[in-house]
Amino acid sequence: MSISLVSNSYLDENSAKIRAKPVPWEGYQRAGLITSEELGLIKKVDRQSKAKVEALLASDGPTYAALYLRLLKKLQRVDTQSCILVLIADALTDHEERIPWFTNASQSDPELPYGPLLRILDSQDDFVQLKATQILTVLLSSEKSPIQSQQLHPFLNTLALLVVNPSPHKRDIAVQCLEAILSRPECRRAVWANASLVGGLVDILRHNPTPQMSYQVGFCLWLLTFEQEVAEQIQKRFDIIPLLVDVAQGAAKEKVIRVIVATFRNLVSKAPQANLPAMLVAQLLPFAKNLSGRKWTDEDIVEDIQFLRDELSARFESLTTYDEYRSELLSGHLSWSPVHESDLFWKENATKLNDKDYELLKILIRLLSESNDPTVLAVASHDIGQYVKHYERGKKILTDLGGKTRVMELMSHPNSDVRYQALISVQRLVSHPWAAV
Repeated sequence: MSISLVSNSYLDENSAKIRAKPVPWEGYQRAGLITSEELGLIKKVDRQSKAKVEALLASDGPTYAALYLRLLKKLQRVDTQSCILVLIADALTDHEERIPWFTNASQSDPELPYGPLLRILDSQDDFVQLKATQILTVLLSSEKSPIQSQQLHPFLNTLALLVVNPSPHKRDIAVQCLEAILSRPECRRAVWANASLVGGLVDILRHNPTPQMSYQVGFCLWLLTFEQEVAEQIQKRFDIIPLLVDVAQGAAKEKVIRVIVATFRNLVSKAPQANLPAMLVAQLLPFAKNLSGRKWTDEDIVEDIQFLRDELSARFESLTTYDEYRSELLSGHLSWSPVHESDLFWKENATKLNDKDYELLKILIRLLSESNDPTVLAVASHDIGQYVKHYERGKKILTDLGGKTRVMELMSHPNSDVRYQALISVQRLVSHPWAAV
């Protein structure tokens, strides 16, 4: 796991500047902060040529790894910490075999290597924080045994802050770090337990990222969905399927489509009941058919597209009209599909909204309260009206569940269609047909 796995121009440019800056090592020794032996060792590598430093590391690498970590533990100045972090990263660049020099430092001091690195994640200096994050990613992702929670959780909490930061290089570094660690099962589970971190990833996709960032976030989501719990819950918690369909439809790069299709395959393979309804509502089947007609350079994507097509087609063919309606309602993405305006449908199915303790009726009422989409509000208001039109007793049920109050509030909504549909529904809710007298 090379340090170059997490690469960013901000880190590269600042590292180059820091290599040229002097550090008052002699002053630290006079102040008793470092020993004369430590001073002698650090002076041999401080602002020296790469060839000279490499020769020293080749002969005495573990000594220097332990030295860097000890100095990082006891020296507090930002410029000094920056210098030490650059020395550590330079030692690890293109040299995976040197990682044990650092991880084995725990044998002489249990707080090493992670204690000092985790502590400076709270640094107010951007470079120190991000360089420590880069180095931690390399060390943690190379651990032979499962990473302990006292190391993993503070690291992930930092990534959660970086992934929502307005600074592009902070988001970029955070996503690259996640890509590197999510191949580990304990990291996938810990990331999933950190709702703000997953939410931050999803939010990046909602704001028109670059193709490269779309791919990187998609790669993180693909790795996450290898966990059964994630595959079962991610659509319900983050409404990710329509978003991924939108990203794939707008993608020009094959690798973006490939990673999203692979994510869909995980979701269908591991949790079909939780994900197929939302996929059908998001029109993934016609999109998969469209994709299967294209030329691809990667054989894996061809196989994944065919798998999706087959699974979605089989599901679609077995759907009744009511199944389609239920899928749409469960997805939360209501639109004016034909089923809503079919009088025959409502005559046959209105009472089914009462099944499972009014499950679907409660979803309609929840959408009326929580959605900000005028189309969803208008369709949900319309459906409430159809329900009480074809099921007279539904008026009391709706009132008891709070639906009547919410529909009445929507009569003053800014959108004219929402106001109209709410008005029709309220008229039906308050009417007293002769049949009920």
